[in-house]
Amino acid sequence: MSNMSEKDVINCTISHEIHQYVFSCVYILVLLVGVPSNLYSLYHAVLQLKQRNELGVYLLNLTVSDLLYLASLPLWLQYIFQGDDWRHREWLCQLCGFLLYENIYISIGFLCCISLDRYLAVVHPLRFNALRSMKAAWLASAIVWIKEIAVGVVFFRHKELSTDRTNQSVCFEHYPMRPWEYDINYYRFIVGFLFPLAILLISYLCVLRAVGRSAGTQPDQKTRIRQLVSSTILIFLVCFSPYHIFLLVRTLLERDCAFIEGIFNYYHLSLMLTTLNCVADPALYCFVSESARRGLYRAVVRPIARLLCCCRRRGNASPTNPATDSHEVVTDENNGQPTVTLLTHATVSSQSERTHECMWAGFENISINTVYLLSYLFLTHFPR
Repeated sequence: MSNMSEKDVINCTISHEIHQYVFSCVYILVLLVGVPSNLYSLYHAVLQLKQRNELGVYLLNLTVSDLLYLASLPLWLQYIFQGDDWRHREWLCQLCGFLLYENIYISIGFLCCISLDRYLAVVHPLRFNALRSMKAAWLASAIVWIKEIAVGVVFFRHKELSTDRTNQSVCFEHYPMRPWEYDINYYRFIVGFLFPLAILLISYLCVLRAVGRSAGTQPDQKTRIRQLVSSTILIFLVCFSPYHIFLLVRTLLERDCAFIEGIFNYYHLSLMLTTLNCVADPALYCFVSESARRGLYRAVVRPIARLLCCCRRRGNASPTNPATDSHEVVTDENNGQPTVTLLTHATVSSQSERTHECMWAGFENISINTVYLLSYLFLTHFPR
């Protein structure tokens, strides 16, 4: 690093203890949960594609983006365990930072694609069919990838390794910010965050209103659509909103080391939250495909239920209808009113699965409520 210019030296004294004590634990947890859950999601995305469901195209791309970022986490963990001292080549630092930010904005892009797809399917069921085709979904996905990769190339035009006062190599951190970062940060906040947030809120408010007015929609179908809407909004708000708020604050107010030292931990905690979307995104499959829900139940819930002996088989269980796998949400017109229906195909469920369905419902409610509680606790403890 002896050939670094004066601009590549961090002049502020920053404590990186939050990385060692918090980031390491979260990154390990995200790796342990995110890799298998995203591989599981990848499998169900392929099933959606085989059923010619354009929603599967967006979910597939969302999963690929998460897996690419998860592949960079071992290098970030090594960086943390070495006391925030980057000992690899600079291009690897640039690549890891590139994957970090690409995951944020590609995920946001595909969450918007999912919201617009649901808006067209529920609010305008008999119009814009061309926009809900497989060809249109692949074209929209290509546009999202090309746009974000083009923006991300900016990172490779600048040095991303800096030295601090202890002569350690710090990756992807500039304190204070470099002049070229201001325009990029304003672009991220307005185009990468505010505009997608407006799309999500407007489209999903229209979806919820259409579903509420639909007299022919079955209650469980309404619940499924509301869960998909709520989970997407929740992922966006919890994982991405805190980071962009602190990014804007840093861009507007960061001028001296005192301010940097005061906001450093909060900014990095908000950046850490963006990593959690790799764990949260696979949950969307549980609201799209019944087979994904039942697969998760068989792999996780049923073994735990048997281990804890919380349920027992009921020999006189009442007969139930065969399970169905809903692979698409569509609507039709019924006397002038939109009616939301699900395209389904029957699957055979075992007696054991039917016996434990009550526990799955309880597990699902507990999981959703837990996510809401954690997000509430986090937001209430953040300074406004």
